[in-house]
Amino acid sequence: METERLILRPITEEDAERIFVLAKDPDVGPMAGWVPHKNIGETLYVIRNVLNGPECYAVCLKGDDRPVGIAELMLRTKPDSDELSDECELGYWLGKPYWGQGIMPEASKELIRHAFEDLGMSKVWCGHYAENKQSARVQEKCGFRYHHTEPNRFVPQFNEYRVGINNLLTKEDWEKRQADINK
Repeated sequence: METERLILRPITEEDAERIFVLAKDPDVGPMAGWVPHKNIGETLYVIRNVLNGPECYAVCLKGDDRPVGIAELMLRTKPDSDELSDECELGYWLGKPYWGQGIMPEASKELIRHAFEDLGMSKVWCGHYAENKQSARVQEKCGFRYHHTEPNRFVPQFNEYRVGINNLLTKEDWEKRQADINK
C-alpha cells in the first residue's frame, strides 16, 4: 500500500536489524506494552511469531525501504467459528526518530481505508494506555471515538496493571468523515 509519503509493505526477516535498532529504545515499547528488544535474535523471534499476521506491515518512507515503524490490522474470527469477523483492531508503533512528523496517522488512515474498502470491515478498534498521549493523538486524528476504559488491563510483559482506553471507528463514521474531507 502507498500514501503520499509512505510505503506499507510486508515485513521480512531482512528487516530485523533495522527493527531492532528502533525496538530497543526504552521510550518506544513500554508505552505500547512490550519490553524493549535486547538483541537481534529477539527481534527475529518477534518477526516470525508476532509480526506475522496477514495484515502486518513495515511502515517505510518512500525512497527508503527501511522500516520506521510497524502497523497492523489484527483480524478476528467470529465466536465459536473459523469465519472472519467484520471487526478488527489497529495496532502500531513508530521509531522515536520519526515521532511528531505525522507518519503514524498517515499510515493508520491508509490501513483504515484498506480495512473498510478492501477487507469489508464494519468496525476498527484501537486502544492505548492512558499515559500514551502520542497514541491517543494518532487515534484522534484518524477519527476514532472513545468507547470504554479498562481500569485494570493486565500487561503481562511488565506483570502490572494499567488503565486501557478503547476507541472505535465504524465504517459509517469513517464514510461521513471521508465525505466531509472531500467537500
